[in-house]
Amino acid sequence: MAVERTLSIIKPDGVRKKVIGEVIKRFESNNLKIVAAKLIHMSKEQAEGFYAVHKERPFFGEVIEFITSGPCMVMALEGEDAIKRNRALMGATNPAEAEAGTIRADFASDIQCNVVHGSDAPETAAFEIGHFFADNEIQNIIWD
Repeated sequence: MAVERTLSIIKPDGVRKKVIGEVIKRFESNNLKIVAAKLIHMSKEQAEGFYAVHKERPFFGEVIEFITSGPCMVMALEGEDAIKRNRALMGATNPAEAEAGTIRADFASDIQCNVVHGSDAPETAAFEIGHFFADNEIQNIIWD
């Protein structure tokens, strides 16, 4: 397994539910290290750029409205097989289908308000991390 990076977003519903600490605890307990993090309130333009791949989908407007409805915690995570590990911790996109003990099963209310986002591939992760973080904001920490 290779060390890789992935983007994680705790969405506005997760911030409102005050589960930032619990989500971070789950990442760190599973050997995902936070190498960049910030609390932001995404602008419409920033959200549209981030979700541009979905621009032609019928749900695009709803996604933009939701993700800009409040602050989000954006993080770059690093670790062995980070993308797969993060996606397993999050659970299925639809919380009704998420395995017990996953972030979405424990905290999400529906398919849109599903608390977290995570990159789905290395190329996506590179784009997503670059969308929110400059190179000098990502820490190259030597971990124990």
